[in-house]
Amino acid sequence: MELLFSSVWFVITLWLIARAYRQREVFDGIALRAARSNFPQPSIAVIVPVRDELRNVSPCVQSLLNQQYAPGQLSVIVVDDDSSDGTAQVVERMTAGDPRLTLVRTPALPPEWKGKTHACWIGARSLPAQIEWICFIDADMRAEPRLMATAIGAAQAAGLDLLSLAPRHELHSIAERLIIPSGLFLLGFSQDLAKIQKPEGTEVVATGQFMLMRRDAYEEVGGHAAVCTAICEDVELARLLKRRGRRVLLQDGSAFLTTRMYTGWRTLWPGIAKNLTHVFGGPARTVLLVVVAVAMAWSTVLVPAADIVGCSDGAHSACIALIPALLGSAAIFALHIAGAAHFQIPSWYGLLFPFSYTAAAVIALDSVRWRLTGRVRWKGRVYDDAGEIR
Repeated sequence: MELLFSSVWFVITLWLIARAYRQREVFDGIALRAARSNFPQPSIAVIVPVRDELRNVSPCVQSLLNQQYAPGQLSVIVVDDDSSDGTAQVVERMTAGDPRLTLVRTPALPPEWKGKTHACWIGARSLPAQIEWICFIDADMRAEPRLMATAIGAAQAAGLDLLSLAPRHELHSIAERLIIPSGLFLLGFSQDLAKIQKPEGTEVVATGQFMLMRRDAYEEVGGHAAVCTAICEDVELARLLKRRGRRVLLQDGSAFLTTRMYTGWRTLWPGIAKNLTHVFGGPARTVLLVVVAVAMAWSTVLVPAADIVGCSDGAHSACIALIPALLGSAAIFALHIAGAAHFQIPSWYGLLFPFSYTAAAVIALDSVRWRLTGRVRWKGRVYDDAGEIR
């Protein structure tokens, strides 16, 4: 029995690792394809929705103004969503030095709308008619100078209507280093990107951190007004586009985009809990995923430990079972240590992954609680999960 159990464990770990590597192959970079593109650079408006982003707004906007893009073809619109920390004043001072930058202030948030969705919509409605592409980017993003040229070139070369880019994460606090890598690993294990990214079908994956889309495609589906009540407006907007036959793709933008989304438990917990249940496909699937993830994480320690105990008690089958158990566990530990190296954090964080998945599971269960009670808290607002603001 010990040999059978350990062998099954070994096969499961190999399947998970192989799946993670397949996901990585699908989640390709854009640099080489864009470098070969000879398309002209069209007009583009970059919209940055902000609410109390005093720490982030200046470096984000400056990185966008530093883009190496065709003169007169790029503009930046910062849409302030009733900030109270001086964010708008910082942007206002920056507009005096660069005509490409515009500050737009949102009117009162309408019933049922989410704040970010409303800000994006107000920004899009303020654009002049000649703008061909719209890019929505979060305030905690930092763009390399070739980002926009590369992204536009890649989108044009591939005939895309929406290109969403995932950034490289900068992780400094213990909370970030424990939770974000494990969360991304869990997404990698649970999602089949090769299937989701196919043009046919209605499944979709996207990140609102960076969404570049053709303006006509955006307007065809009704823009952010069509997803005004959605917590995960990025995925819902991408889904609308794909259902209309538009081409949607998520790619690795880590060579051109960096972010530090959170600064510790105080910001990370609500930031992840507000939409995690939506990302994982609902409360039931979220609970199932985190239970399986925690069980698998701790099995990496417990399965070899059980075989060691059995072997020390003289059970020959347990001694044999220890071989596949140790091989499987070593592979899982190696995967997470490699993940720590990828995120440029100390390698010993890779040894803590059972605790990481456990902590992430607690946040996920809190996200389920928020979903079931219909109350989502974010940036000083409490939303009804169906869209009503309280």
